[in-house]
Amino acid sequence: MITQLNNRTLLNLSGSDAQSFLQGQFSNDIDALDQGVLQLNAYCQHQGKIIALLWVMKQNENFYLSFPSDLAGIVIQRLNMFKMMSDVIITDMSSELIQLGVIDEQPDNAFNLNEQQSIVLIESLDNIELANESEWEMACINNNVPEVVLATSEKFVPQLLNLDVDELGVNFTKGCYPGQEVVARLHYLGKSKRRMRQFQADAEFRVGDELIVSGSKSAKASGIVVRQVKLADKPMCLATVEVAYEDDEIRLNSADGAQLTRIEND
Repeated sequence: MITQLNNRTLLNLSGSDAQSFLQGQFSNDIDALDQGVLQLNAYCQHQGKIIALLWVMKQNENFYLSFPSDLAGIVIQRLNMFKMMSDVIITDMSSELIQLGVIDEQPDNAFNLNEQQSIVLIESLDNIELANESEWEMACINNNVPEVVLATSEKFVPQLLNLDVDELGVNFTKGCYPGQEVVARLHYLGKSKRRMRQFQADAEFRVGDELIVSGSKSAKASGIVVRQVKLADKPMCLATVEVAYEDDEIRLNSADGAQLTRIEND
């Protein structure tokens, strides 16, 4: 199954310093990135909050970065600010290459995200039959693949999105990057009090919606919707939630909001 991934910016980074530059900016180990693999990377500010969650792909000596287009201005400005005198060329390829999400297939030219999903970059859609993009969102939710958009930028540290689990999106031995000290401190101090989980409800979700738990002692919302998909029966989402209350009664946006049901798959 193939879907076109709309509203995503695609940058190409080239130059002799591209790899070392990205290694010092992102949370994962760019030096260990192989060809044909899609690597999740958090681009954090100094307090460890995620500005953008990027898909990083390596092709020969060049790197592709894919992320939601509503964060393009912020990400590009930040990359340009930090590259300074480095030999790094940043080129926006969004209008040159089409990003396809592939489910349950393994094309030769794909960048693999997980066992079920991969990304292909092509120049033309000729002779390609496309499925609805909701199929990709459904696969992302089933595989616990988080997303950060403008509405949720700087609302999560990597642990809240489970990026530390099996070092999916954070490498704790790679060295420094913006926010690294905070992220590492949270990791070595113990378990995160909030984690990302799958939920369903009778009402539609919006990214950035809040989860309310009546028994929580927290002064703020118990969680935030990370990504969502509309289904014919019950809409589904990924959302952060206080682990201590993840199986309690959870409502959407208010104490009178729609009730959420956690989908247990872990």
